[in-house]
Amino acid sequence: MTVDNWRRSSHSGSGDGNNCVEVAHSPTRISVRDSKASTRAILTLHPRAFAAFVNALRDAHS
Repeated sequence: MTVDNWRRSSHSGSGDGNNCVEVAHSPTRISVRDSKASTRAILTLHPRAFAAFVNALRDAHS
């Protein structure tokens, strides 16, 4: 992923910015990183696996 592909998630929340993630996507993968540590670990998943991941997080918090 290049710098141009990353955007702040609309689900990062508001306030002091402690819960900010950035996402980048292509047809074959979606990547997530911590905006405060953008050079550290990046989670990259196939789009279907990413959708399952987000759904599991949503279910855990509902």
